Amino acid sequence: MTLTGRVTIITGASQGIGRAYALGFAEQGASVVIADINESQAETVAKEISENGGRAVAVHCDVSDKESVDTMVSRAVREFGTVDVLVNNAAIFSTLKMRPFDEIPIEEWEKVFAVNARGVFLTTQAVAPIFKEKKSGKIVNISSSVVTTGRAEYAHYVASKGAVESYTRALATELGPYNVNVNAISPHGIVTEIPRETITDDQWAGIIAEQALKRKGTPNDAVGVVLFLASDASDYVTGQNLLVDAGLRYN
Repeated sequence: MTLTGRVTIITGASQGIGRAYALGFAEQGASVVIADINESQAETVAKEISENGGRAVAVHCDVSDKESVDTMVSRAVREFGTVDVLVNNAAIFSTLKMRPFDEIPIEEWEKVFAVNARGVFLTTQAVAPIFKEKKSGKIVNISSSVVTTGRAEYAHYVASKGAVESYTRALATELGPYNVNVNAISPHGIVTEIPRETITDDQWAGIIAEQALKRKGTPNDAVGVVLFLASDASDYVTGQNLLVDAGLRYN
């Protein structure tokens, strides 16, 4: 699954699973664009990659803002000459407070959709002309297992990730004639360095009890699937959503 020379944009790549994706792609020889609203943290990841012999650049990007996204893609092309892969990882999740749907402020609902759904729309719009001209490209969108489980008190997050999953199928249909593959993954139970105050030890125990594999996930558990979907090994796969969920038993 070598990705040598593939120019890869990863949004939300300054921490958590996004950082793991960035390191994984760099290890496979890709040139990585660390696109994140936190530019200083993105610089840290880019430096880490460079110090290990890889190629990376950090670019400030607010995925909910079209001008910011367009500028980010232009910078990627300026730095590396093209774009071959887009990984739509940026999302609002860990900072959300659990609350019933009828207590979610409209401003919070709109902010979640602006980043989690509109952000994917804007980034794919920005890279599409490049992919269409080359008649090649890989897009990997990050959805979530909550789309299937319908997790309570995260209605805005669940709905936004449902939009990502549906959009993946629509985009795969439209970009298929240009030889562009569009897929998604739905991770579950992944623990990162980002604090989460919304889940207790007892809740974790309940979640793991519903899994076939009895452990929490790590960011690296999701990396291999994304590398596969970005590589030539997945050239005949499109419009799919792959579950990375430890065999979660859906009710």
